[in-house]
Amino acid sequence: MPGKTAKIFVDTDVCLDLLSGRQPFNAHAEKLFSLADTGKIKIYVSSLSFANIDYVLRSQYSTNHSRQIIAKFKTLVTVLFVDSKTIDLAIASEFKDFEDAIQYFSAIENGLTILVTRNTKDFKKATIKIVHPETYLTKAL
Repeated sequence: MPGKTAKIFVDTDVCLDLLSGRQPFNAHAEKLFSLADTGKIKIYVSSLSFANIDYVLRSQYSTNHSRQIIAKFKTLVTVLFVDSKTIDLAIASEFKDFEDAIQYFSAIENGLTILVTRNTKDFKKATIKIVHPETYLTKAL
């Protein structure tokens, strides 16, 4: 799509692959976020992701270092609010994993049509495109 920047929602698992260096998944995450860094795509994440990211990073790094990583990461993404409607939709949904439901409805409520996650099996009833990072990169590059 020349001239049109793709807009994608990225699930927390892919963000953590990048930020905590989870191998072998970090390679795809690095490529994905590199596309955002160069302006080829625009990545959206929910505000909930930041709490989850900090929780995991603090098991690897000091609080100060975790916050530094998060601050740099924030420059690559657009943060979406998780509001009352999003929570209501998640509560009423058939998702087994509540966090996945919140992520999904954050994307839906903001008009995003592509959600990138390694956890595709938990989004079987999705009405938007759910893709693995590797699959997205194959089609985007």
